[in-house]
Amino acid sequence: MQLFVNNRAVDLLPGMKIIHALIGAGLDAELKRGKRVYDEWGNKVGLDGELTAGIKLFVR
Repeated sequence: MQLFVNNRAVDLLPGMKIIHALIGAGLDAELKRGKRVYDEWGNKVGLDGELTAGIKLFVR
């Protein structure tokens, strides 16, 4: 399934979590710097959250 992290396409297998999307996008180090993950509507999301195809996530 394909989703987007900071407007970059990431392909993952179904059943993976938000943390896997960040690792796939190479942004896991940003979390260690204190940045947070938000969905396309600006809601903060947890790292163990479910993913759906086409979801848009942003690390800020």
